Amino acid sequence: GDQHPVREGEVFNTQYRALRKLGCGAFATVWLCQDMRRKKDVAVKLLKSREGFAEAAQDEVTLLRCVNNMKKKDRAGENIVCLLDDFRMIGENGFHILPLTVLGPSLRCLMGNYAAQGLPLPFVKKSLQQVLAGLHFLHKRCRIIHTDIKPENVLLYGRDKSLQKLLPDMLDCSQRTDLRLQGPGGDLGNRLEESDLMSIEVKIADLGSACWTYKPFSKEIQTQPYRALEVLLGLDYGTPADIWSTGCLAFEMATGECLFDPQPGKYFSRDDDHVARIIELLGRIPPQIAFSWKKSTKFFSRPGALLRLSRLCPRSLPSLLADRHRWTKHQVPPFTSFLLPALQYAPERRATAAQCLQHAWLSA
Repeated sequence: GDQHPVREGEVFNTQYRALRKLGCGAFATVWLCQDMRRKKDVAVKLLKSREGFAEAAQDEVTLLRCVNNMKKKDRAGENIVCLLDDFRMIGENGFHILPLTVLGPSLRCLMGNYAAQGLPLPFVKKSLQQVLAGLHFLHKRCRIIHTDIKPENVLLYGRDKSLQKLLPDMLDCSQRTDLRLQGPGGDLGNRLEESDLMSIEVKIADLGSACWTYKPFSKEIQTQPYRALEVLLGLDYGTPADIWSTGCLAFEMATGECLFDPQPGKYFSRDDDHVARIIELLGRIPPQIAFSWKKSTKFFSRPGALLRLSRLCPRSLPSLLADRHRWTKHQVPPFTSFLLPALQYAPERRATAAQCLQHAWLSA
């Protein structure tokens, strides 16, 4: 098979001893390994090597190398999961092994432990600063679009022991996608004081589907709830697509709920519903944008009108925060003024990572 059968205790490249599997996805398996030379633990990503994957693996290695080179010039690169070294494992499959810094579980795990109310706002702001600094570094220094910003791809990192003691409890949640299945027994939130939480940093992980700004690899990017409008509608995309996802991420961290969680219906697709929900929240799409889309006939009968979804229920972001999430009237305006520029319909008018970072709400 194309999957290298790894066993605990196995040693790769005479340097990395496999301790336990951390997770696996369509393209790769990640193992926690001991780096016997450097005497520390590393995460080793084994990329599957079927023909179709080999090229993607090579792309990922090139992207990661670019990040590592740029890191030497710019501290902001610290916000991206870093490659320690890479080598091809010589085996029948010759697949790639990428040793990465070992990090904690993802933001998704942490959010699963805070039930429905969202994470404490000071932590939300601090984490977003780190994500945005990482994106600014990727976009400007490296000319890389991440294409899959979401809670699963933002990993926790603790310099001190506060996270270390939680790691064993949280690691298994990276295997489960839906944490709400976890009963009240598994809630870490109680054990993580806000001071502990504030000592935790985050890093952007998984450049597995990233691409160069000047050479997008695929039309189909991003995980559905975080997918930018231009991507939904088959338009060209660039770095602003990551900012849209970050806006969705910000809302979800702050409220505990997805900003857009589209569902397919009897007469419409999930994409149709997604566009409808976006229009409900952010208003009609200007005709000049609507008609530049190749797919526009599928969605629009006339400028800005959805073809198959006539009954929209407009709701504003402020009322959503106030009514559904019980935010006070003092909390709402600064947050919406941070969020809305990240969700501008026209990508060229959307806030950049640098502009988001300057926003007063983040530092308040």
